[in-house]
Amino acid sequence: MKRNWILVVILSVMLSMVHAIPFHIHKRAQTISSQQLIEKLHLTPNPEGGYFVEFYRDKSVIKKVGLPDNFDGDRSFSTAIYYLLKGKEFSSFHRLRSDEGWHYYTGNTGVKIYEIRPDGELVVHNLGNDLVNGEIFAVVIEKGSWYGAELSDQSNDNFSLVGCTVAPGFENADFEMAKLESLSKQFPQHAEIIKKLTRE
Repeated sequence: MKRNWILVVILSVMLSMVHAIPFHIHKRAQTISSQQLIEKLHLTPNPEGGYFVEFYRDKSVIKKVGLPDNFDGDRSFSTAIYYLLKGKEFSSFHRLRSDEGWHYYTGNTGVKIYEIRPDGELVVHNLGNDLVNGEIFAVVIEKGSWYGAELSDQSNDNFSLVGCTVAPGFENADFEMAKLESLSKQFPQHAEIIKKLTRE
């Protein structure tokens, strides 16, 4: 009887291992598609390219008197969006009056962000979760910089979901889309990447 009880315990443990391990591996290997993310997060097309949704807007307000002169009114303390790029889509060069933090969430490739600072310096930020190969989880783009972004690997099924946090909070009045001719004249040394990531 004791021997049978031991066999039952051993078999139970073996069965639990056989069933548990494959499910564990399956769950870790399971991925979500870009289309599923678009649907589940209610993302919509962004004028600069890609897809987005604003999921946070602080109800607290900074009065205009407490902001730099280039702001035309009151602003929320902070706003945040989900932002998704897939395939050969890109974020067109643009600039904001506020700093913007980019945070990597998920995807099967990273994001290259090209930042042209006011003094003309081009800084390439590699956003992603491959820290061994030089990617970083988060980066802050300085206010006043022109910047655009594309996937590190632009294969058709590739995508990246990131978050973008702006403080003071985003308003359309603080957003400026770059024009190809004028930005290329301003920074002729970066004409190639400007042409690649500008729509107008």
